[in-house]
Amino acid sequence: MRFRQYTFLFLLLAVAVGGLVAGSAGEKKGEPPLPKIHPLVFSMVQGWLSDGESPIVSEINLDAVAVSRNQFDPEAVKQEDEWTRCPSPDGKGFLRYRMLEAKAPRYKVEYQENGGGSLTTSAHIEYTIDKREIRRDGKTVIIRVLRVVSYHGKPQT
Repeated sequence: MRFRQYTFLFLLLAVAVGGLVAGSAGEKKGEPPLPKIHPLVFSMVQGWLSDGESPIVSEINLDAVAVSRNQFDPEAVKQEDEWTRCPSPDGKGFLRYRMLEAKAPRYKVEYQENGGGSLTTSAHIEYTIDKREIRRDGKTVIIRVLRVVSYHGKPQT
C-alpha cells in the first residue's frame, strides 16, 4: 500500500515539475509565438561574401517558403539551445540564427553562415512580418512577407 502512495506522489510531483518547466520554456501568455523562419531565408538576405553588397533580398514571401519543401525543408531545421539551424545547401557547413529582439511585428536576429571551412560570416538582420496584397494569376491574394528593415554584417574568423 505504501508503495502505491509513494508512486502516486512521485507521479504527481513529476507532472507538476514538468508543467512548470514547460510553462517557463514557452512563450508568455498573451504574447504571440516567435516566428519560425527557415535559416535559408536569412542566407538569401545576406547573399554571398563575393556579392559585395547586402542585403540581396529585402522582401520574402513567407507563404511560398512554407510550401516550398524542396528548397526550404522543414525537417532539416533543428533547435540547438538558442540557435535555429540547418545544414548549408551543400551539406558541408551550417546556417543558423538566434533571436536578439522580439517586439511583434518587428524582430532582430543574429544570423551566421559557415560553408564548412574556417570562415563564419555573421549579420544582424532586423525585419518585420507584414501582410501584402499581390496579384497572382490575375487574382488578388494576401501573402505574409518578411521585410528587411536593417542589415549589418561582417565576416568573422
